[in-house]
Amino acid sequence: MSGNLFKSLATVSGMTMVSRVLGFVRQILIAGVIGAGGNPVADAFWAAFRLPNMFRRLFAEGAFHAAFIPLFQGKLVGEGKTEAKAFAEEVLTALILVLTLLTAAVELAAPLFVYLIAAGFAGDPEKFALTTLYTRIMFPYLMMMSLVGLMSGMLNSLNRFAASAGAPLALNICLIIAILLYANADTEITGMAAAWGVFAGGLVQFAILAYGAARQGYFLRLRMPRLTPGVKRLFVLGAPGFISAGAVQINLIIGTNIASREPGAVSWLMNADQLYQLPLAVIGIALAVVLLPMLSRRVKEGDEEGAARAINRSLEISALLCFPAAAAFIIMGAPICDALFRGLASDALSIFGVNGSAFTEHDALMTGSALAIFGWGLPAFVWHKIFSPAFFAREDTKTPMNYALVAIALNTVLALILFPRFGFLAVAFSTAVAAWVQVGLLARGLHLRKQFQPEGRLAARLLRIIAASAGLAAFLVYALTHMETIAGILLDREWLAVIAISVAGMGVYGALALLLGAARPSDYKTITGSA
Repeated sequence: MSGNLFKSLATVSGMTMVSRVLGFVRQILIAGVIGAGGNPVADAFWAAFRLPNMFRRLFAEGAFHAAFIPLFQGKLVGEGKTEAKAFAEEVLTALILVLTLLTAAVELAAPLFVYLIAAGFAGDPEKFALTTLYTRIMFPYLMMMSLVGLMSGMLNSLNRFAASAGAPLALNICLIIAILLYANADTEITGMAAAWGVFAGGLVQFAILAYGAARQGYFLRLRMPRLTPGVKRLFVLGAPGFISAGAVQINLIIGTNIASREPGAVSWLMNADQLYQLPLAVIGIALAVVLLPMLSRRVKEGDEEGAARAINRSLEISALLCFPAAAAFIIMGAPICDALFRGLASDALSIFGVNGSAFTEHDALMTGSALAIFGWGLPAFVWHKIFSPAFFAREDTKTPMNYALVAIALNTVLALILFPRFGFLAVAFSTAVAAWVQVGLLARGLHLRKQFQPEGRLAARLLRIIAASAGLAAFLVYALTHMETIAGILLDREWLAVIAISVAGMGVYGALALLLGAARPSDYKTITGSA
């Protein structure tokens, strides 16, 4: 079946964009109510949230799909719907068994897991105790996200992307409600409410995906747990896939542990992470969701030329979208953070009777500095989501795992060496460098196998996209020198000025991209040669 990448990408990206906008609202409210560097509740909540959030990204967006989708599609194409559904039911039972045991272990030994996430909190009993409490409340979210990953994997294999792309809305809505209900309470109570909001968000997401799967005729029933050949194959592929697809997330966990030795650093990094996740999700993760089943199908059909073409077009589309975002983060990191987490948060919270934002000017500067460094790594974070599926579609998870291990080791060593001198910014820098190294290894591996040959069109377009992005950067530097004047026109609100500059920048970049030939809309009607 021939897939239209741009149409599918628009569906996933559109739903993801709505979810991430709500994520911005969620982030602004949490930062405004709880703050960052000056409040141990902020560090405790974000450290506890890091682990279930990592598993959400791995199961619902990455590693689980890498192993499950090719096997499910193999059953669907080769043996039919009945066998594919039976395989999914076997996997469901195995997942519930394994994850119930893991969740029980975490609930019983939560302090040990907190130490693994944020060893630096051990010197602050209050922060450590809060992180332990929040971890116990939020960790069951992992099980729900794993089941969501299974359901969304089935739906994506059937080219049904809307439910899985829209389900994350539930988490943001639940968190927003929890924060607003307890905005005027003690921050420890607000943090606990947010933790329960995460738990509730997981339940709602699972319900949405289970309903979506049932509508397609895939209502899954529990079976007796058995290590069938299909389940065994999933675990064989899944273990290395978990490492390879999740290298960036694993690096962030390692970075969180290292940064936890600096007060406020966990919150600064987490807020920066949430900001660059917007373009990463809308571009990279959305492409990966659409690309993996497409590549898997073409490989199964023996269409290697079509698979290679899909990678080239995906790189081109992603560069066109993520390079300007990277330029904006690099140039406007601190102004963006100040505008969102201080200006906009303060105005938004005043509606609910909360005076001012707990996020300080220093918090904005620190978070913005981390965001600027992450901006340099944004194209690598996105391209990792494109190159990895090319291996996973061929049921090869070991090769990218080896590359991921190199990146993880490099990230750890760099962060440990640089942290004493540069503090938490060393974590952001190490994560970006490791991502570029991993992408380089993935591209080289595919090239040596002759499964990725960069086309002349791709190289030419990349140069033009870089030129357009440089023009955007120059415009942003100029516009920031007139920030006060622009804010004066816009009700003396700097956050409105930042939005105005960003919108104008999008117009400048779009015009430059068309003028330089970096983009031609007709090119993206389809990714297939047959369509």
